[in-house]
Amino acid sequence: MLVLKPISPYRLSNLLRRLKDPNLALQLFQNPNPQIQSSEPQKRFRYSLLSYDIIITKLGRAKMFDQMEQILRQLNKESRFVPNEIIFCNVISFYGRACLPDRALKLFDEMPFFRVLRTVKSYNSVMDSLSKCGEFEKMMQFYANFRKKVTPDVCTYNILINAWCKRGCLDDAWKVFDEMRWNGVRPNAVTFGTLVHGFCANFKLDEALKLKEDMIRVYGIKPNASLYASLMKELSRAGELSLAFRLREEMERNRIELDARVYSTLISANFKAGRKEEAFRILEEMKVSGCKPDTVTYNAVIHGFCVEKDFEAANEMLNQMVEEGCKPDIITYNIIIGGLCKEGKWVEANDLFEDLPRRGCKPDVLSYRTIFDGFCGCRRFKEAALILDEMVFKGYAPSAASAHKLVGELSQEDNEELLWKVLTSLGKANLVVANIWDLVILKACHRHMLSNVCELADNLIVL
Repeated sequence: MLVLKPISPYRLSNLLRRLKDPNLALQLFQNPNPQIQSSEPQKRFRYSLLSYDIIITKLGRAKMFDQMEQILRQLNKESRFVPNEIIFCNVISFYGRACLPDRALKLFDEMPFFRVLRTVKSYNSVMDSLSKCGEFEKMMQFYANFRKKVTPDVCTYNILINAWCKRGCLDDAWKVFDEMRWNGVRPNAVTFGTLVHGFCANFKLDEALKLKEDMIRVYGIKPNASLYASLMKELSRAGELSLAFRLREEMERNRIELDARVYSTLISANFKAGRKEEAFRILEEMKVSGCKPDTVTYNAVIHGFCVEKDFEAANEMLNQMVEEGCKPDIITYNIIIGGLCKEGKWVEANDLFEDLPRRGCKPDVLSYRTIFDGFCGCRRFKEAALILDEMVFKGYAPSAASAHKLVGELSQEDNEELLWKVLTSLGKANLVVANIWDLVILKACHRHMLSNVCELADNLIVL
């Protein structure tokens, strides 16, 4: 009879790393030697810390948090080694990406029970997760306690600056920048990149350009491609395309490699300026330089074609990106669906929308809102009502303005059955707001849709 060789802890780590399916990886981790037959009693498997790290990371990335926490509890029972802090930093980050701030805080509080010393790294992980979850007040409260126990580093201040910039509070972001210098913490490229991006996002182009100069002249820090891309995007939006190209020349002089984001920004800017030939020249130059176009690059080109109403070229570019191994994302399809809807091509838009699952792309809330608005714009109210019902069933909702517009249009027609169907869907999504009440009650008064207005009000309250 064939006797299988037991899997060693080292080999388990290698096997776990190769497995792409987190469920299979979990099964292997929980039962590494299921078919070993021996007359001797099996010893308890001695997991390595690396195996724990790999399986926890796989489960966290797959958002299998209950299973991940089960492995953490098992890890806590290990007495042969002390877990690394980085494992917990990664888990806290997974919670942040999944918008689970309470779990992130809970794990941080439990770290001492794992015999793990919390340093500034784990504090920063919590700060970053709270920021990503939009829990600004909790983040600031955590930071107040943070400062009493550990010394903030440049990463801490970068997280704070980014949080203030996201809120549009640039003065407060600048105060954090001053505070870090007073505390002897030297800003880095990420610090300046965050501030420049914040200024650009708030249309403060002059301040952003000046900060870039100070970064080089005062602090001796070389800007990175991401910072240049932010400046180029804002310059293009302001109609300063020539200045954007000067920045590109500056990058080349300073031997800063142009990345896909920079190329994509320039391609998009040229399309907006009506310089399609120049946009294509940059795309070809990008390929020659060895910088492979990514989804963002192709989306910029496809958007340019859609703006020009050249949907045939947009579809050709869509096919080209697939042939070159670049997978379209939902943004790609939303761009084309939106362009078709704007031109009243609701049949083509709907065909593409319905084909999304076959293409391996799940429609998002913008997909539904775009096709819904497209049907409303073409006065295809029956199709719009069907999309609305499907949208609400999947937990999405149209914009308040679109819902009001549809009810308003239906109130002018005699199809009371369709109007009631739309109101039922809106009621499920809790979207029968005051202005919609006004429209429907006014219709009831004018056309006597129900025996009286009170009966209509009672039905709407039930919704």
